[in-house]
Amino acid sequence: MTKSSSSGLTRRALLGAFAATAVAAAPTYSKAAGFLRGGGDIRRIRMYSGRTGERLDMIYWVDGKYIKDAVKEVNHFMRDWRTDHVKSIDLRTIDIMAASHNLLDVNEPYMLLSGYRSPQTNAMLRARSRGVARKSLHMKGQAADLRLSSRSVSQMAKAAMSCRAGGVGQYYRSNFVHMDCGVVRTWRG
Repeated sequence: MTKSSSSGLTRRALLGAFAATAVAAAPTYSKAAGFLRGGGDIRRIRMYSGRTGERLDMIYWVDGKYIKDAVKEVNHFMRDWRTDHVKSIDLRTIDIMAASHNLLDVNEPYMLLSGYRSPQTNAMLRARSRGVARKSLHMKGQAADLRLSSRSVSQMAKAAMSCRAGGVGQYYRSNFVHMDCGVVRTWRG
């Protein structure tokens, strides 16, 4: 039996109202991307490529909108450097990378090991390594392999996993973390 408070609300009614508010305020998957981006008005991605020597320090989202030219630069930066093919990188992947970087609280840019991979590059890498998936999300522009010298594989993976927005692979021997916007899952390579 519940007792009434002086305001006339029962404990059960108060808990029910709280639960309804919590459910209504919980992010749906369609709004989860905004939630995982860190909720800031400005979103930024910082990377460099040891393969090409290029650097990127880009604000790609401001006040609820992606900046088209900035996204084009990110796409070019994350291209298949072996073939020079550019593919549109899934914005969810960029958001996961940026949110994870923010959670790690570092100024160091990511080292991009692999972004987009053409089918030819993926087949070549697959022939050399068992760790390369035949239907890799890299070929769809939905994955990135990243490294930070100031953070461990475990720290990077925990940050990416906390976004609960895609796959996170931990590659300790090669010292990198795979982040993608596919099904939420984790593995060790």
